[in-house]
Amino acid sequence: MTEIVSSENGSDQSAQEYITVMIANQLFGLPILEVQDVFMPEAITEVPLASQDVAGVLNLRGRIVTAIDMRKRLGLPPLEEDKSRMAVGIESNGESYGLIIDKVGEVHRLAEDTFESNPANLDPRWVAISAGVHRLEGSLMVVVDVEKVLAQDEIVIAA
Repeated sequence: MTEIVSSENGSDQSAQEYITVMIANQLFGLPILEVQDVFMPEAITEVPLASQDVAGVLNLRGRIVTAIDMRKRLGLPPLEEDKSRMAVGIESNGESYGLIIDKVGEVHRLAEDTFESNPANLDPRWVAISAGVHRLEGSLMVVVDVEKVLAQDEIVIAA
């Protein structure tokens, strides 16, 4: 969502809103217009012969949703058994997906002039799903490119 916001010097600049999520202690941002739901995934049914990063399918208010385990997609170890997981619902090409993540954070409204392309030293696993980054106070937020995440032929193997 691009909005016009007033900067401190009075000139207008565009801004983007992101829902922040954590995956393996890394902060990611999903463009808010791409997010349909935020939920706790329950009763995931495994799908035989699906790629390893597809956790299965689930029923979300009458819709069949493909659950994608973002830790597996990124080649990371699974979340500890006693930890609860969250999911972010997105839609692409008429299909519903749930990106299983560690936890959901806040909504951030960030000026587009703070957006940068991926730094050369960014983890290659993050680059594979990233549209760029925003440098925040004390952290780096990787902006998720949903189309890259959903690309069937792009499965990231741990480095």
